[in-house]
Amino acid sequence: MTGDAQREPSSTPRLHHRAGTLAEGPWSIRLSQTEAGWSWASLHILNLAPGASHTFATGPEEVLVIPLSGSCILSSGGAEHMLRGRARVFDGLTDFAYVPCGSSVVLTSEQGGRFAMPGAKAAVALPLRYQPADQVAVEYRGAGNCSRRVVNYCMPGTFPADRLLVCEVLTPGGNWSSYPPHKHDESGTEETELEEIYYFEVASGPSGGPGIAYQRVYGTPTRPIELLAEVGTGDVVLIPHGYHGPSMAAPGYDLYYLNVMAGPGQRAWRATDDPAHAWVRATWPSQVVDPRLLSPSASLPGRE
Repeated sequence: MTGDAQREPSSTPRLHHRAGTLAEGPWSIRLSQTEAGWSWASLHILNLAPGASHTFATGPEEVLVIPLSGSCILSSGGAEHMLRGRARVFDGLTDFAYVPCGSSVVLTSEQGGRFAMPGAKAAVALPLRYQPADQVAVEYRGAGNCSRRVVNYCMPGTFPADRLLVCEVLTPGGNWSSYPPHKHDESGTEETELEEIYYFEVASGPSGGPGIAYQRVYGTPTRPIELLAEVGTGDVVLIPHGYHGPSMAAPGYDLYYLNVMAGPGQRAWRATDDPAHAWVRATWPSQVVDPRLLSPSASLPGRE
């Protein structure tokens, strides 16, 4: 996206960015393709004070506007949409909007809030579109302590886009997600080549102390990569290639992450498991989905 000063690219792009290291002006995260060191996926998170507004241009990217906390009015191309949002990411689903490349956007928030804008370089400008929360696709993956809830905001088969793929995952404390570890860094019948961004939030403990979680990324002998990081609210992990997972929610701390994916080929999500751990999937039919995910509102308790 364009409109503010561009940060100089890092000479050696990092895989793990701590909260605050990508902040600039009203943006708590400004992660362009240049900063990431790749070609397709980006992520920006805008903070708006009560009564504030901000104008930006999408440039060559298609963008979703997803409320993380609070609500806003989105104005673009003569259209206006109210995004009702949510109090926080642990409080259930949100509505969102899709904004095409080549657009000018104004976001205004009466009460203030934080708004994620996952993006991807796009060749086609699809229409601006609003999606209410009750039409967002939700699925439950895994079972037992591998249970997690996946919210498919903008995935193939759930919402149209040119290249962008976006979902969010909620994992109860003590559970593992992005498991078995998988990769999608080759183009073929079994995988689609996709860059991926993980943005994390972790629920606080009962005394208000910060929650913790962990993220693993590793490569193959021919394409090595290595990361095992403690992550907290506001952290970002980049997956240029290689296996990623598990995402580990420490006991007592519910874990949220937003996934942003895009790549050069067909808009599809195909991934292969690490053969050493693929057998874990066969254990799920004999287990039940973690009941913490199955409340009437399909939201986590979220202790904060």
